[in-house]
Amino acid sequence: MEQGKELIFEARSLTKHFGPTVALNGVDFKVYRGEITGLIGENGSGKSTITSIAAGMQPATGGEMFFKGKPHKPSTMIEGAAAGIGMIVQEQGTVSGITVAQNIFLGNEGKFAKAGIVSKKKMNQEAKKALDAIGFKGIDPSMMIDALNMQDRKLVEIAKVVYNNPEMLVVDETTTALSQSGREIIYGIMKKMRDDHKAVVFISHDLEELMETCDTLTVLRDGNLITTLSKEQMNEEDIKRYMVGREMTGDYYRSDYDTPVSDEVVLKAENITTGTGMLMNFDMVLHKGEILGIGGLSHCGMHELGRALFGEEKLLCGAVTDVRTGDKISSPRCALLHGYGYVSKNRDQEALVLTESIQDNILAAGYDKIQKGPFLLPKDCKAYVNKQKEALSIKCASITQDVQYLSGGNKQKVVFGKWVGRDCDILILDCPTRGVDIGVKAAMYQLIYKMKKEGKSIVMISEELPELIGMSDRLLILKDGELAGEFMRSRDLNENMIIDVMI
Repeated sequence: MEQGKELIFEARSLTKHFGPTVALNGVDFKVYRGEITGLIGENGSGKSTITSIAAGMQPATGGEMFFKGKPHKPSTMIEGAAAGIGMIVQEQGTVSGITVAQNIFLGNEGKFAKAGIVSKKKMNQEAKKALDAIGFKGIDPSMMIDALNMQDRKLVEIAKVVYNNPEMLVVDETTTALSQSGREIIYGIMKKMRDDHKAVVFISHDLEELMETCDTLTVLRDGNLITTLSKEQMNEEDIKRYMVGREMTGDYYRSDYDTPVSDEVVLKAENITTGTGMLMNFDMVLHKGEILGIGGLSHCGMHELGRALFGEEKLLCGAVTDVRTGDKISSPRCALLHGYGYVSKNRDQEALVLTESIQDNILAAGYDKIQKGPFLLPKDCKAYVNKQKEALSIKCASITQDVQYLSGGNKQKVVFGKWVGRDCDILILDCPTRGVDIGVKAAMYQLIYKMKKEGKSIVMISEELPELIGMSDRLLILKDGELAGEFMRSRDLNENMIIDVMI
């Protein structure tokens, strides 16, 4: 133990194998009370693996763990929570088909039961206290969880974990699913736990966020622990080098500012109003060879806009038109036939079939590209998928591996490969780099810019202002379902200028 610090969790020689893939290779990892410990590394480095084993989500292949000085080997997340470890998972951690309150107390309904009958009234009252405690007000606990958007479902999950009063909280990439207001909630929870002499393990790909929030930072690479840095030792360039094992070179975002965009309009949305009420009489156009950025705060309508442009969102009025043909985009199939691709923010629910292979997921949008008459040759399928695997550096045992066993970032690469492989003319990308490490982000930005130069048109929806400023030819900011501001690409454009019209 370090001088004056109290150890709460320790992993010794922890290993984890997924078939031939080594996810953790004898890792020693320590967490101390009164600290926020950051975990960073490229996709597939082992960050989520080590914390999910600690929380009881999956077993280790070898090694041992200790929590509060005692051997720790939970076989389920319920056992992990009972020991005092709470985990907010990277992907959706709520259950569809039940209410907000039932999600918060799933597995603990007995505390509201009398003579075997559960009091929904008492459960709803206690759920409201749990939601209010994290600052998430205005939600009716009796409503169905499916009525909430992705961010609000994540906040319900946070309320559930915090309600159980864990002594060690694991926050796995959660902030990527939250707007700034949602992030402030989670930052506040983490700081309170630190002040209460508890512990937090915070996983993120956002270096700035980690350096500002964490007391120590542990870097993993390819299942190995590389180094642990104190607050004073944190340096952005050093951390990047530890992560990737080499110097990061070249431009991160695109560096041009004077590249003209064609006057040719390829896509037009006119007077579109969605059934959710998130978009009201909204108009926009997309030009050939343009990267059109879309941004705003949570509930501004930007994610619904992406779905509407791909024919996925029900419209009460207005239309999305493919200007090249004059056809209305009325369904995802119609969009697909017109050369559109769509990367959904809600990856696991909308973009992937987790129980199918990498090959099947990438091929799902590309069969017509490789079909020869009535035939589909296995060697053509394999070549098509391997091309995307290599181009996007998807880390996997093989392309026949189920997607569910990939890290979050590698799942995102599979989604990207599905549409890039199809060679779409119009790409709608909703938070395309969410949960992706800094090295892969740079590669994705280069790929997006390459597609732009090839004359492809891209709608890039993002909650990250630096990403929008760095990549967009033109940037639309939405507020309450309407256009709040429009900015052209410029060296002088900065976050403060955008925030002024966003809030």
